[in-house]
Amino acid sequence: MKHALTLIVLLPLVGFLLNGFLATRFGGNRVGKGFVTALACGLPIAAFLLTVACLVRLQEAGYQPLVDTAYTWALIGGRSFEIAFYFDRLTAVMTLIVTGVGSLIHVYSAGYMKEDESYARYFAYLNLFLFFMLLLVLGRSLLVLFVGWEGVGLASYLLIGFWFEDPEKAAAGKKAFIVNRIGDAGFLLGMFLLYQTVGTLDMDRINAAFNGATLPAVSASLVGILLFIGATGKSAQIPLYVWLPDAMAGPTPVSALIHAATMVTAGVYLVARLSGIYLHAPEASALVAGIGAATAFFAATIALVQTDIKKVLAYSTVSQLGLMFVALGVGAYGVAIFHVTTHAFFKACLFLGAGSVIHALSGEQDILKMGGLARKIPVTFVTFAIATAAIAGIPPLAGFFSKDEILWFSFASARGGSTFLWLVASAASLMTSFYMFRLLWLTFFGASRMSHEVEHHVHESPLSMTGVLAVLALLSAVGGFLALPHFLEPMLPLPAVVPALHHHERTLIGIAIALAFTGLAAAVFLYGGGARRAAALRGRFPLAHGLLLGKYFVDEAYDFLVSRPLLWLSDRVFLRLGDRVLLDGTLNGLAAWAQRTAGSLSRIQTGNLQLYAFLALAGVVAALVWTWAHV
Repeated sequence: MKHALTLIVLLPLVGFLLNGFLATRFGGNRVGKGFVTALACGLPIAAFLLTVACLVRLQEAGYQPLVDTAYTWALIGGRSFEIAFYFDRLTAVMTLIVTGVGSLIHVYSAGYMKEDESYARYFAYLNLFLFFMLLLVLGRSLLVLFVGWEGVGLASYLLIGFWFEDPEKAAAGKKAFIVNRIGDAGFLLGMFLLYQTVGTLDMDRINAAFNGATLPAVSASLVGILLFIGATGKSAQIPLYVWLPDAMAGPTPVSALIHAATMVTAGVYLVARLSGIYLHAPEASALVAGIGAATAFFAATIALVQTDIKKVLAYSTVSQLGLMFVALGVGAYGVAIFHVTTHAFFKACLFLGAGSVIHALSGEQDILKMGGLARKIPVTFVTFAIATAAIAGIPPLAGFFSKDEILWFSFASARGGSTFLWLVASAASLMTSFYMFRLLWLTFFGASRMSHEVEHHVHESPLSMTGVLAVLALLSAVGGFLALPHFLEPMLPLPAVVPALHHHERTLIGIAIALAFTGLAAAVFLYGGGARRAAALRGRFPLAHGLLLGKYFVDEAYDFLVSRPLLWLSDRVFLRLGDRVLLDGTLNGLAAWAQRTAGSLSRIQTGNLQLYAFLALAGVVAALVWTWAHV
C-alpha cells in the first residue's frame, strides 16, 4: 500500500473524530457504546496489523527505510516543509509498541470504563492520544515530531484531568501540561539551532550531517543539552519529574498508556533517534547519564515508602526511565530502546493489574488496606506477580535481560561507563526489587486489612480486563528473548567496551541476579508476619521515613521558590502596577481628562443670547487685532 504509513497515523484520528462527533453530548449521542467500543478498539488494532505489514515490507526491502510523504506543508525561501513519515528499524519497534500495547489498553478500557457516563469522550481522547503519539514516532522531521510532541501533551492533559469535576484531578492535568511546556522551550531552541546550521529538520539528514566528514558549525553538546531539556519534561527526569506522580489522577488505563508504554518514553526515543548528535557530544551525553542515574536513585528511594498502589508504580516509572537515560548517556542507544520495550510490557501489566485491584476493591488504592487478595482475584495476582518479577530483574523474565544490559554498559562502556555509575544504577535496581515485592506482598499476601464491606464485594475483573493482563504477562515473561539491541545494531551500534573490563561481565550478571533476589528476600523479611519488622524499622528512623514519605518535599519547595514568587509578581507587579496603574490608569485618566475638558467647555453653552453676541464680537475684534499686528 503506497500510503500505509499515513494510514497508520490517521486510523486513530478517524476514531477520535467519529466518536467525538457522533457519540458524545457534543454530537448528540447518536450512537451507542457498542459502536464506540468497536470503533475505538478496532482502529488501533487495524493500525497494529498495518504496522506489522510495513515491517514485512521493510524486511523485504533489505531494511532500507520506507518514506511516505503525505503533503507539502509550506514552501519558505525555496525550502519545503513536508508532512512525511519515516519507517526504519527504530520506528518499527516504537510503532509496534504504541499500536500493540495501545490496542491492548483500549480493549482493557472497555471493561474498566463501562459504567462511566463519559465513556465515548474517554475513548475519543484515547484515540486522539494515539494519533499524536504515532505522529511523534513516525514523523521524519523534527517539525512533525514536535507537532506530535505537543499533541500528546494536549491529549495527556485531557486524559489526566478526565474527571475534571474533581478540582484535584483537574489540577493534576494542568500541572502535567505546564511542566511539559517548560521542557518544550529547550526543545524548540535546539530545533531552531539545528535548522539554522544544518538547513534541514529531517532527522535522518541531521544524523547524516553529524556523521559526515565535516561536522556542522554548531556545538553538538549545546544542541544535545537543549533537546535533552525537552526530554526531561516529557520523560519525567530531574528536575521536571514532578508532574508524573500526580498524573495518576486520571483513569488507571490512562496511566498504563501514557505513563508506562508511550508518552514518557518519547524523550528516550528522541535522544536515540538523534544519536548522531550525541555521539559527537560527550558533555551532553555525560549530563544525560548523570541526570538519569540521579533520577533512577532518587525516585526509587521515594517509592520505598509509598502506600498508594498507583504512586508506587508512578515513581517506579520515573526510576526506570532514569535507567534508560543512563544507557543513552553511555552510548547504548539500542539497549535503552530494549528497556523501553520490556518496560512497556511489564509496566503496562502492573498498571492494569493495579486497575484490576482497584476495580475489585471498589476504588480503594491504599495498599495498607488490602492484603489476602491472591486467592480472591487469582488471575490478577498471577499476572501481577509475573510482571513484578520481570521489573525486579528475576531471570529469565524480560526485565532481567534489558536491565542487565544497562548495568553492564553503565560499568564497561568506553563512552562514559564508570564504577560509580554502575553502583548508583545497581542501587536503584536493588530498591526496585524491594519496593515491588513489598507492593506485591502488602496487596496479595498476609491477613486481610480490608473493611468487611469492601471484602464482601471483592471480585475478579471481567475477561476484557483479565485477558489483556494475561497477554501482557506473557510478553513480560518472554520479551527479553527478542534481542532488540542486535536487531537495532545496524543503525544504533552498541558502544565499545573497555578491553580491560571484558572479564567482569559474568561477575556483574551474577551481582544483578543477587540484587534482584536480595530485594525479594528483604521485602518478605520486613513485611512477612504482620509487617512488625517494617514498623520497627520506621520507628528507628522516623526522620528518614518522614522525608521519603514527603517525597523530599520537592513540590513544597517548588511552591515556595517558584509558584508563590510568580503569583506575587503577577499580582503585585503585573496586575496592580501594569494592569491597574499603567493600563487602567492611562485609559481612565484619558477618560477623566476628556470629561473635565468637556465640562469646562460646556460652561460656554449657557443659552444667553447676549453672551453669545458678546463672544462673537470679541472673536471678531481679536481676529482684526491679530491681522493688523501681522501686516
